[in-house]
Amino acid sequence: MKSLKRRLAVVLGATAMLAACGGGGQQIDPFHPTRIITFGDETSAIRSDGTKYTVNGVDTTTNVVSCKLNPVWTQSLAAYFGLVFGECNPDKLATPTGKMYAALGAKVADVATQVDRQMALDGFNGKDLVTVLAGANDILELYSSFPAQDAATLGNAAQARGEALGDQVNRIANAGGKVILSTVQDMGLTPFALKQKASNSDTDRAALISELSRRFNTGLRLRIVNDGRKIGLILTDETMQSVSKFGAYYGLSNTTDAACLAASLPPLCTDKTLVANATATTYMWAGDTLLSPSEQSRIASQAQTRASNNPF
Repeated sequence: MKSLKRRLAVVLGATAMLAACGGGGQQIDPFHPTRIITFGDETSAIRSDGTKYTVNGVDTTTNVVSCKLNPVWTQSLAAYFGLVFGECNPDKLATPTGKMYAALGAKVADVATQVDRQMALDGFNGKDLVTVLAGANDILELYSSFPAQDAATLGNAAQARGEALGDQVNRIANAGGKVILSTVQDMGLTPFALKQKASNSDTDRAALISELSRRFNTGLRLRIVNDGRKIGLILTDETMQSVSKFGAYYGLSNTTDAACLAASLPPLCTDKTLVANATATTYMWAGDTLLSPSEQSRIASQAQTRASNNPF
């Protein structure tokens, strides 16, 4: 166990050093955002009925789904600053302080449209906390073209899409918004990717999907103006790689399978519709490509640190 902890410390130390390159530092005047605006795909989304694309929490008293339980990372980040999305507003605030653009299936091109909508509405200001996480659906779309298109071609396309997302992040930052940007998940670690690897013998399909994820993030990180004053970068891909390797250390019993029953996939999945022995906090994955609440919480913790420490 001591050896495992030492290895983990090395991994986390390297991640921390890389993350520090993405901004870090210390705020002279604490950042107090008055609004949160979320762009991206289903990983960040809250639906209009309060359900999410993860394991939804069931209130033990009422036995019905409560949007407050098992929050997605953007929801936790909002709550950290006392902000509320209208999609989960149990106290019925007259004027919610969160704007949710993130949506199921969104790709980088859709994020550009989301940003266009906000620009046309009222733009951004220095008190806006803006979250951006996208790319998973781009990677899956590109992968679906393999082997008709070779790995090198798909890798170049993935990097170009990462660059395109970086352009949107810079656009938001230059307009005044303070951005918390997440790298895309390592999609090669998903149950979907592992199934693809098991059912195809032509190449290691999971490794290919990881490589597409890496190329996407390379394009994204090289494109953004990453001085920390406007953009706080969180390394979700690297955190996932560590969690996948050392699951037990993080309190997980399963890092390879989906927790939700096939008949009740997100957003229908709840604490009551999980496979045997699964819980929202001990599985890494809710569905074949969707993170569990435990991993959502890990992203949220990194986001809170960035938003609190970067010199916004």
